[in-house]
Amino acid sequence: MKTEGVKEPWDVVPGQQASALYSSSSKEPFPVIAAPMAGITDKVFRRILWEMGATFCFTEMICAKALVHENRKTFQLMDIKGEEAFCGVQLFGADPYEMAEAARRAAAQGARVIDINMGCPVPKVVNNGEGAALLKNIPLAGKIVSAMVKAVEVPVTVKLRRGFDGGEEGLELAKCVESAGAAAVTVHGRDREQYYNGKADWDFIAKVKAALTVPVIGNGDIFEAADVGNMLRQTGCDGVMVARGMLGNPWLLQSIKAVLREEPEIVPNVDSRVDLAIRQLRESTKLYGPWLGVRFMRKFLGWYVKGFREAAAARHRLNQLTEVAAIENFLRELAEKNKDFL
Repeated sequence: MKTEGVKEPWDVVPGQQASALYSSSSKEPFPVIAAPMAGITDKVFRRILWEMGATFCFTEMICAKALVHENRKTFQLMDIKGEEAFCGVQLFGADPYEMAEAARRAAAQGARVIDINMGCPVPKVVNNGEGAALLKNIPLAGKIVSAMVKAVEVPVTVKLRRGFDGGEEGLELAKCVESAGAAAVTVHGRDREQYYNGKADWDFIAKVKAALTVPVIGNGDIFEAADVGNMLRQTGCDGVMVARGMLGNPWLLQSIKAVLREEPEIVPNVDSRVDLAIRQLRESTKLYGPWLGVRFMRKFLGWYVKGFREAAAARHRLNQLTEVAAIENFLRELAEKNKDFL
Protein backbone atom coordinates (compact mmCIF):
# COMPACT_ATOMS: atom_id res chain seq x y z
CA MET A 1 0.00 0.00 0.00
CA LYS A 2 1.33 3.42 -0.91
CA THR A 3 2.18 5.73 2.00
CA GLU A 4 0.83 9.28 1.81
CA GLY A 5 3.50 11.73 0.72
CA VAL A 6 6.12 9.04 0.06
CA LYS A 7 7.21 8.56 -3.53
CA GLU A 8 7.58 5.01 -4.78
CA PRO A 9 10.46 4.28 -7.19
CA TRP A 10 8.14 4.35 -10.20
CA ASP A 11 6.80 7.79 -9.17
CA VAL A 12 10.20 9.37 -9.73
CA VAL A 13 10.40 7.64 -13.11
CA PRO A 14 13.86 6.03 -12.89
CA GLY A 15 13.07 4.15 -16.07
CA GLN A 16 12.45 7.01 -18.49
CA GLN A 17 15.67 6.39 -20.39
CA ALA A 18 14.98 2.65 -20.41
CA SER A 19 11.41 3.26 -21.54
CA ALA A 20 12.63 5.19 -24.57
CA LEU A 21 14.87 2.22 -25.41
CA TYR A 22 12.34 -0.59 -25.03
CA SER A 23 8.90 0.97 -25.43
CA SER A 24 7.19 2.88 -28.23
CA SER A 25 4.71 4.31 -25.71
CA SER A 26 5.42 7.31 -23.50
CA LYS A 27 2.67 6.05 -21.19
CA GLU A 28 4.87 3.17 -20.05
CA PRO A 29 7.62 4.73 -17.91
CA PHE A 30 8.92 1.47 -16.43
CA PRO A 31 9.73 -1.40 -18.82
CA VAL A 32 8.79 -4.97 -17.90
CA ILE A 33 10.84 -7.14 -20.25
CA ALA A 34 10.41 -10.83 -21.06
CA ALA A 35 13.80 -12.54 -20.85
CA PRO A 36 15.37 -14.45 -23.74
CA MET A 37 15.16 -18.15 -22.82
CA ALA A 38 16.66 -20.94 -24.92
CA GLY A 39 14.05 -23.39 -26.16
CA ILE A 40 11.25 -21.30 -24.68
CA THR A 41 10.83 -17.78 -26.07
CA ASP A 42 9.94 -18.78 -29.59
CA LYS A 43 7.73 -16.79 -31.96
CA VAL A 44 4.46 -18.15 -30.56
CA PHE A 45 5.31 -17.62 -26.89
CA ARG A 46 6.73 -14.14 -27.52
CA ARG A 47 3.44 -13.01 -29.03
CA ILE A 48 1.59 -14.33 -25.96
CA LEU A 49 4.01 -12.57 -23.60
CA TRP A 50 3.58 -9.28 -25.44
CA GLU A 51 -0.21 -9.60 -25.35
CA MET A 52 0.07 -10.32 -21.63
CA GLY A 53 1.83 -7.03 -21.04
CA ALA A 54 5.53 -7.44 -21.77
CA THR A 55 6.99 -4.10 -22.80
CA PHE A 56 9.61 -5.87 -24.87
CA CYS A 57 10.68 -9.43 -25.73
CA PHE A 58 13.79 -11.09 -27.07
CA THR A 59 14.44 -14.11 -29.24
CA GLU A 60 16.12 -17.14 -27.82
CA MET A 61 19.87 -16.60 -27.71
CA ILE A 62 21.31 -17.04 -31.19
CA CYS A 63 24.81 -18.20 -32.12
CA ALA A 64 26.65 -15.49 -34.06
CA LYS A 65 28.99 -18.00 -35.70
CA ALA A 66 26.03 -20.00 -37.04
CA LEU A 67 24.45 -16.83 -38.43
CA VAL A 68 27.64 -15.83 -40.20
CA HIS A 69 27.87 -19.31 -41.70
CA GLU A 70 24.23 -18.99 -42.79
CA ASN A 71 22.86 -21.93 -40.83
CA ARG A 72 19.20 -22.25 -41.86
CA LYS A 73 17.84 -23.31 -38.46
CA THR A 74 19.66 -20.44 -36.77
CA PHE A 75 18.15 -17.95 -39.19
CA GLN A 76 14.71 -19.36 -38.33
CA LEU A 77 15.33 -18.48 -34.67
CA MET A 78 15.79 -14.87 -35.79
CA ASP A 79 12.39 -14.66 -37.50
CA ILE A 80 10.74 -11.60 -35.92
CA LYS A 81 8.50 -10.68 -38.82
CA GLY A 82 5.41 -8.99 -37.40
CA GLU A 83 7.16 -8.48 -34.05
CA GLU A 84 9.54 -5.67 -34.98
CA ALA A 85 7.77 -3.18 -32.67
CA PHE A 86 8.37 -5.21 -29.53
CA CYS A 87 11.09 -7.78 -30.15
CA GLY A 88 14.88 -7.70 -30.11
CA VAL A 89 17.50 -10.32 -30.95
CA GLN A 90 19.95 -11.78 -28.44
CA LEU A 91 23.30 -12.99 -29.78
CA PHE A 92 26.16 -14.92 -28.22
CA GLY A 93 29.71 -15.41 -29.38
CA ALA A 94 33.34 -14.61 -28.65
CA ASP A 95 34.64 -13.21 -31.94
CA PRO A 96 34.18 -9.44 -32.42
CA TYR A 97 34.04 -9.76 -36.22
CA GLU A 98 31.41 -12.53 -36.13
CA MET A 99 29.36 -10.69 -33.53
CA ALA A 100 29.45 -7.48 -35.59
CA GLU A 101 28.39 -9.32 -38.74
CA ALA A 102 25.63 -11.16 -36.86
CA ALA A 103 24.42 -7.82 -35.49
CA ARG A 104 24.18 -6.45 -39.03
CA ARG A 105 22.03 -9.41 -40.02
CA ALA A 106 19.82 -9.02 -36.95
CA ALA A 107 19.33 -5.33 -37.68
CA ALA A 108 18.46 -6.18 -41.28
CA GLN A 109 15.72 -8.47 -39.96
CA GLY A 110 14.19 -5.50 -38.12
CA ALA A 111 15.54 -5.94 -34.59
CA ARG A 112 14.96 -2.76 -32.55
CA VAL A 113 17.53 -3.79 -29.94
CA ILE A 114 20.39 -6.28 -30.14
CA ASP A 115 21.42 -7.87 -26.85
CA ILE A 116 24.66 -9.71 -26.12
CA ASN A 117 24.53 -12.73 -23.84
CA MET A 118 27.41 -12.54 -21.37
CA GLY A 119 25.77 -14.67 -18.71
CA CYS A 120 24.80 -18.07 -20.12
CA PRO A 121 26.24 -20.64 -17.68
CA VAL A 122 25.97 -23.88 -19.68
CA PRO A 123 29.28 -25.67 -20.28
CA LYS A 124 29.01 -25.96 -24.08
CA VAL A 125 28.77 -22.17 -24.28
CA VAL A 126 31.25 -21.29 -21.54
CA ASN A 127 33.85 -23.76 -22.81
CA ASN A 128 33.88 -21.87 -26.13
CA GLY A 129 34.72 -18.62 -24.34
CA GLU A 130 31.16 -17.34 -24.82
CA GLY A 131 28.34 -16.37 -22.47
CA ALA A 132 29.45 -16.21 -18.84
CA ALA A 133 33.07 -16.94 -19.87
CA LEU A 134 33.31 -13.27 -20.88
CA LEU A 135 33.17 -12.39 -17.18
CA LYS A 136 36.74 -13.72 -17.16
CA ASN A 137 37.78 -11.96 -20.36
CA ILE A 138 36.60 -8.41 -19.92
CA PRO A 139 38.92 -6.85 -22.55
CA LEU A 140 37.45 -9.18 -25.19
CA ALA A 141 33.92 -8.32 -24.01
CA GLY A 142 34.67 -4.64 -24.56
CA LYS A 143 35.97 -5.32 -28.07
CA ILE A 144 32.82 -7.27 -28.92
CA VAL A 145 30.53 -4.46 -27.78
CA SER A 146 32.59 -1.82 -29.56
CA ALA A 147 32.57 -3.78 -32.84
CA MET A 148 28.81 -4.32 -32.69
CA VAL A 149 28.02 -0.71 -31.81
CA LYS A 150 30.06 0.45 -34.81
CA ALA A 151 28.34 -2.10 -37.07
CA VAL A 152 24.68 -1.16 -36.48
CA GLU A 153 22.55 1.90 -35.83
CA VAL A 154 20.16 0.19 -33.38
CA PRO A 155 20.98 0.03 -29.65
CA VAL A 156 23.29 -2.73 -28.44
CA THR A 157 22.73 -3.97 -24.88
CA VAL A 158 24.36 -6.56 -22.62
CA LYS A 159 22.98 -9.18 -20.22
CA LEU A 160 25.47 -10.38 -17.62
CA ARG A 161 25.75 -12.09 -14.25
CA ARG A 162 27.19 -10.99 -10.91
CA GLY A 163 30.35 -13.02 -11.41
CA PHE A 164 31.81 -16.35 -12.40
CA ASP A 165 32.40 -18.28 -9.18
CA GLY A 166 31.50 -16.26 -6.11
CA GLY A 167 33.16 -13.07 -7.28
CA GLU A 168 31.73 -9.80 -8.59
CA GLU A 169 33.47 -9.52 -11.94
CA GLY A 170 30.13 -8.38 -13.33
CA LEU A 171 30.67 -4.88 -11.94
CA GLU A 172 33.90 -4.37 -13.88
CA LEU A 173 32.31 -5.96 -16.93
CA ALA A 174 29.31 -3.62 -16.70
CA LYS A 175 31.59 -0.58 -16.56
CA CYS A 176 33.59 -1.88 -19.51
CA VAL A 177 30.60 -2.51 -21.79
CA GLU A 178 29.13 0.88 -20.92
CA SER A 179 32.41 2.53 -21.95
CA ALA A 180 32.36 0.47 -25.15
CA GLY A 181 28.94 1.83 -26.10
CA ALA A 182 26.32 -0.48 -24.61
CA ALA A 183 22.97 1.32 -24.38
CA ALA A 184 21.77 -0.65 -21.32
CA VAL A 185 22.89 -3.49 -19.06
CA THR A 186 20.70 -6.25 -17.64
CA VAL A 187 22.07 -7.76 -14.44
CA HIS A 188 21.18 -11.26 -13.25
CA GLY A 189 22.09 -11.32 -9.59
CA ARG A 190 23.64 -14.80 -9.61
CA ASP A 191 27.11 -16.01 -10.56
CA ARG A 192 27.84 -18.61 -13.19
CA GLU A 193 28.37 -21.46 -10.74
CA GLN A 194 24.93 -20.91 -9.21
CA TYR A 195 23.21 -21.42 -12.55
CA TYR A 196 19.63 -20.74 -11.38
CA ASN A 197 19.99 -21.99 -7.80
CA GLY A 198 20.12 -20.04 -4.57
CA LYS A 199 18.95 -16.49 -4.19
CA ALA A 200 19.62 -13.65 -6.62
CA ASP A 201 21.80 -10.91 -5.15
CA TRP A 202 19.75 -7.75 -5.58
CA ASP A 203 22.34 -5.74 -3.64
CA PHE A 204 24.75 -6.39 -6.49
CA ILE A 205 22.21 -5.03 -8.97
CA ALA A 206 22.12 -1.86 -6.83
CA LYS A 207 25.93 -1.64 -7.05
CA VAL A 208 25.82 -1.76 -10.82
CA LYS A 209 23.00 0.79 -10.92
CA ALA A 210 25.06 3.17 -8.78
CA ALA A 211 28.11 2.74 -11.02
CA LEU A 212 26.53 3.24 -14.45
CA THR A 213 24.78 6.06 -16.25
CA VAL A 214 23.03 3.86 -18.85
CA PRO A 215 19.81 2.07 -17.81
CA VAL A 216 20.23 -0.98 -15.59
CA ILE A 217 17.60 -3.72 -15.84
CA GLY A 218 17.18 -6.00 -12.82
CA ASN A 219 16.81 -9.75 -13.30
CA GLY A 220 16.47 -12.67 -10.92
CA ASP A 221 13.77 -14.00 -8.56
CA ILE A 222 10.76 -12.17 -10.01
CA PHE A 223 8.08 -14.77 -9.30
CA GLU A 224 5.29 -12.55 -7.98
CA ALA A 225 4.13 -9.07 -8.89
CA ALA A 226 5.15 -7.79 -5.45
CA ASP A 227 8.74 -8.86 -6.16
CA VAL A 228 9.06 -6.03 -8.68
CA GLY A 229 8.28 -3.33 -6.13
CA ASN A 230 10.75 -4.92 -3.71
CA MET A 231 13.47 -5.05 -6.38
CA LEU A 232 12.84 -1.44 -7.31
CA ARG A 233 13.12 -0.25 -3.73
CA GLN A 234 16.27 -2.27 -3.10
CA THR A 235 18.11 -1.56 -6.35
CA GLY A 236 16.67 1.58 -7.98
CA CYS A 237 16.83 -0.29 -11.31
CA ASP A 238 15.37 1.23 -14.46
CA GLY A 239 13.30 -1.79 -15.45
CA VAL A 240 12.89 -5.50 -14.75
CA MET A 241 13.40 -8.62 -16.81
CA VAL A 242 11.16 -11.58 -15.97
CA ALA A 243 12.19 -15.16 -16.78
CA ARG A 244 11.14 -18.37 -14.99
CA GLY A 245 8.30 -16.65 -13.16
CA MET A 246 6.29 -16.35 -16.38
CA LEU A 247 6.48 -20.06 -17.25
CA GLY A 248 2.94 -21.37 -16.96
CA ASN A 249 1.96 -17.95 -15.68
CA PRO A 250 2.40 -15.28 -18.36
CA TRP A 251 -0.35 -13.40 -16.49
CA LEU A 252 2.46 -12.41 -14.12
CA LEU A 253 3.36 -9.68 -16.62
CA GLN A 254 -0.18 -8.27 -16.43
CA SER A 255 -0.07 -8.44 -12.66
CA ILE A 256 3.21 -6.54 -12.51
CA LYS A 257 1.76 -3.76 -14.64
CA ALA A 258 -1.38 -3.72 -12.49
CA VAL A 259 0.57 -3.48 -9.23
CA LEU A 260 2.67 -0.63 -10.62
CA ARG A 261 -0.61 1.18 -11.33
CA GLU A 262 -1.87 0.26 -7.83
CA GLU A 263 -4.56 -1.97 -9.29
CA PRO A 264 -5.49 -5.56 -8.29
CA GLU A 265 -3.34 -8.40 -9.53
CA ILE A 266 -4.55 -10.61 -12.38
CA VAL A 267 -5.34 -14.13 -11.15
CA PRO A 268 -6.25 -16.53 -13.99
CA ASN A 269 -8.88 -19.18 -13.35
CA VAL A 270 -8.60 -22.80 -14.48
CA ASP A 271 -10.43 -22.18 -17.76
CA SER A 272 -8.14 -19.28 -18.64
CA ARG A 273 -5.06 -21.40 -18.07
CA VAL A 274 -6.37 -24.27 -20.16
CA ASP A 275 -7.61 -21.95 -22.91
CA LEU A 276 -4.18 -20.36 -23.22
CA ALA A 277 -2.45 -23.75 -23.16
CA ILE A 278 -4.67 -24.92 -26.03
CA ARG A 279 -4.11 -21.74 -27.99
CA GLN A 280 -0.35 -22.08 -27.66
CA LEU A 281 -0.55 -25.77 -28.60
CA ARG A 282 -2.52 -25.00 -31.77
CA GLU A 283 -0.24 -22.16 -32.83
CA SER A 284 2.90 -24.20 -32.11
CA THR A 285 1.71 -27.16 -34.17
CA LYS A 286 0.85 -24.76 -36.97
CA LEU A 287 4.35 -23.27 -36.84
CA TYR A 288 6.35 -26.49 -36.39
CA GLY A 289 3.98 -29.15 -37.69
CA PRO A 290 1.99 -31.61 -35.50
CA TRP A 291 4.82 -34.00 -34.58
CA LEU A 292 7.39 -31.41 -33.48
CA GLY A 293 4.82 -28.92 -32.18
CA VAL A 294 3.33 -31.43 -29.74
CA ARG A 295 6.73 -32.39 -28.41
CA PHE A 296 7.88 -28.79 -28.14
CA MET A 297 4.75 -27.97 -26.14
CA ARG A 298 5.06 -30.71 -23.54
CA LYS A 299 7.14 -28.65 -21.12
CA PHE A 300 4.72 -25.73 -21.48
CA LEU A 301 1.70 -27.92 -20.82
CA GLY A 302 3.38 -29.18 -17.66
CA TRP A 303 3.87 -25.59 -16.49
CA TYR A 304 0.27 -24.63 -17.28
CA VAL A 305 -1.16 -27.45 -15.13
CA LYS A 306 1.15 -26.78 -12.19
CA GLY A 307 -0.99 -26.53 -9.06
CA PHE A 308 -3.82 -28.62 -10.50
CA ARG A 309 -5.15 -31.61 -8.57
CA GLU A 310 -2.92 -34.63 -9.35
CA ALA A 311 -0.67 -32.44 -11.49
CA ALA A 312 2.15 -35.01 -11.61
CA ALA A 313 -0.15 -37.64 -13.11
CA ALA A 314 -1.52 -35.04 -15.55
CA ARG A 315 2.00 -34.13 -16.72
CA HIS A 316 2.81 -37.81 -17.19
CA ARG A 317 -0.29 -38.30 -19.33
CA LEU A 318 0.38 -35.14 -21.37
CA ASN A 319 3.86 -36.46 -22.15
CA GLN A 320 2.32 -39.63 -23.58
CA LEU A 321 -0.32 -38.06 -25.81
CA THR A 322 0.70 -37.39 -29.41
CA GLU A 323 -2.45 -36.05 -31.08
CA VAL A 324 -3.55 -32.43 -30.72
CA ALA A 325 -7.24 -33.32 -30.37
CA ALA A 326 -6.50 -35.85 -27.62
CA ILE A 327 -4.41 -33.31 -25.73
CA GLU A 328 -7.15 -30.68 -25.99
CA ASN A 329 -9.77 -33.13 -24.74
CA PHE A 330 -7.58 -34.14 -21.82
CA LEU A 331 -6.95 -30.51 -20.86
CA ARG A 332 -10.69 -29.72 -20.98
CA GLU A 333 -11.42 -32.72 -18.75
CA LEU A 334 -8.66 -31.59 -16.41
CA ALA A 335 -10.22 -28.13 -16.20
CA GLU A 336 -13.59 -29.59 -15.24
CA LYS A 337 -12.00 -31.67 -12.48
CA ASN A 338 -10.17 -28.63 -11.07
CA LYS A 339 -12.84 -25.92 -11.13
CA ASP A 340 -13.41 -26.27 -7.39
CA PHE A 341 -9.72 -26.82 -6.61
CA LEU A 342 -8.05 -23.62 -7.80
